[in-house]
Amino acid sequence: MILVISSSLHPDSRSRILASACISRLESLGETVESFDLSQTALPQCDGMAAYGDANVQTLTSLIKKADGILLASPVYNYDVNSAAKNAIELTGKAWTGKVVGMMLAAGGQGSYMSAMGLANSLMLDFRCVIVPRFIYATGESFEGNSLADEMIQERVDTLVAETLRLAKALAS
Repeated sequence: MILVISSSLHPDSRSRILASACISRLESLGETVESFDLSQTALPQCDGMAAYGDANVQTLTSLIKKADGILLASPVYNYDVNSAAKNAIELTGKAWTGKVVGMMLAAGGQGSYMSAMGLANSLMLDFRCVIVPRFIYATGESFEGNSLADEMIQERVDTLVAETLRLAKALAS
């Protein structure tokens, strides 16, 4: 199973469009896919104590543990993934251990291209995740309404999905 996490809290999120494109691609390949949208399922702020017992945190933790691979969609704010994504990772912690993780980011401009690296390093060092070396970085001109308008970004979606599946299956065997 591949888990797709959409971390944007914005109602018209572009990163959610990327997540939806990955879900569609996975389904077209006949893969089992689950999704978790942080705008639809609220998580408490990580407090290092009681928040871990929250029912939504436990649901997300269970999905992460079951996943063969995780695709994380996030907007970029201040040259980094959003705080909701980081909070979700803090709350679910060790469930990420050894997971194959791919990332897709939506940003306002080209200047934040390397914004995935801080999170990638943290996931690799803290939880020994295998990071898919091809991630999606899309800016506003890649979207039209609620869909992708850029053929290159759609190709990157297909590549991210294929690489995530390839790595997840290789590590499972």
